[in-house]
Amino acid sequence: MDIVLATNNLGKIREFRTIFKEQKEVDLLSLRDFSHYTPPSESGKTFEENALLKAVHAARTLAKWAVADDSGLVVPALNNAPGVYSARYSGEGATESKNRAKLLREMQGLQAEQRYAYFECCLVLANADGYKKTVRGICEGWISDEERGCHGFGYDSLFVKHDYDKTFAELDESIKNRISHRRKAIDKLLIALEHIMREEKLSSQI
Repeated sequence: MDIVLATNNLGKIREFRTIFKEQKEVDLLSLRDFSHYTPPSESGKTFEENALLKAVHAARTLAKWAVADDSGLVVPALNNAPGVYSARYSGEGATESKNRAKLLREMQGLQAEQRYAYFECCLVLANADGYKKTVRGICEGWISDEERGCHGFGYDSLFVKHDYDKTFAELDESIKNRISHRRKAIDKLLIALEHIMREEKLSSQI
């Protein structure tokens, strides 16, 4: 079963493929396999709206099953910023390092529970016939007052999950992939995928 991961983000592609490697019946592609494809602008106001927009557009345009991820960091003390703007938090010309630097500036002076944050991941699985399945995963923790670690991407070097003393960027990739918001969402998505593949097998035998 071919599924297109509707992203060009190498960090997300690597993370998805690592988690999906045990799914022998799934061939996980990405938008990097379709150089002619132009993704839609992320105009949604929520993670779900953006994920739905990307998944449906890719599924209909490419005539394949597609899964889209929209995720980000939420800091309640900053009125839930960066939120859906996580990838472009620092404005025009945003980079991951600029986004992290802005977050640290915005959080200067915040202490204890004010540094609480969580990653949220919304996944949507869709096909060209109108099927849509939405799942979510959340990982709670807090924001360090400095960058730590060299692994991961995005805000990983600032985020410390509850019950851990290391940032995501300090953790071994295998550990992060067991506890992350994206893993929690993917685990839920796999249940739907297993049902779909089982139904397709039954249909092919009729």
